[in-house]
Amino acid sequence: MASRIQGLQKLTLLDYPGKVAATVFFGGCNFRCPFCHNADVVLRPTRDFDERELDKLLLKRRGVLDGVCFTGGEPLMCDDARAWMERAKELGYLVKLDTNGSYPERLRRLLDAGLVDYLAMDVKNSPDAYAETVGIERFDLAPIRESVALILQGIVPYEFRTTVVRPLHTRERILSIGEWIAGAQAYYLQAFVDSGNLIGDGLHAVEDEEMRQMCASVRKYVPNTHVRGIDQD
Repeated sequence: MASRIQGLQKLTLLDYPGKVAATVFFGGCNFRCPFCHNADVVLRPTRDFDERELDKLLLKRRGVLDGVCFTGGEPLMCDDARAWMERAKELGYLVKLDTNGSYPERLRRLLDAGLVDYLAMDVKNSPDAYAETVGIERFDLAPIRESVALILQGIVPYEFRTTVVRPLHTRERILSIGEWIAGAQAYYLQAFVDSGNLIGDGLHAVEDEEMRQMCASVRKYVPNTHVRGIDQD
């Protein structure tokens, strides 16, 4: 199969909650979030990854790894993502999918096929600020709303998450996200870290204490809200 895989992390204890996993990175994304820390994967994907390396890993690590995380970029852009999920499930792995929620029909088909065991969707910002945050003028929010509604059905365990970065995010916008996803199983505010490989510039992290305050305010909508990337709240 032709592959858009850009990289492979052979072992992670962080990407799949509570599981030992490998992470597969797919290239390309339909968003241009200025704070994206994978600019090369998004803007300059290559096709030089030998997919046999992934298959070899999946065969070798059966009984050692619990699962495989599929991330990007945006994996649902890639025709071969489903085939690799099928391969992982065939070999007995749990599958975690990271998505920006812009392909609700593709997501629904994966869920209907039982190919996803855990789902993480990035909610980029409050609805009024989405276009600015994803770097697309006149952005159509309808697919995002559809994916949020689908995920909230709880077909599989899931989390929503938002990388919080100034000047794009404010307390009011974070609270608006909480209201949007009210009743969700889990919501994580993620601290911004400048990787040195960003799409945009002029961005900076929010102070730890303000992150905690944002987290506390959102809990009236999503009680299971936490902060990632700073000391535990």
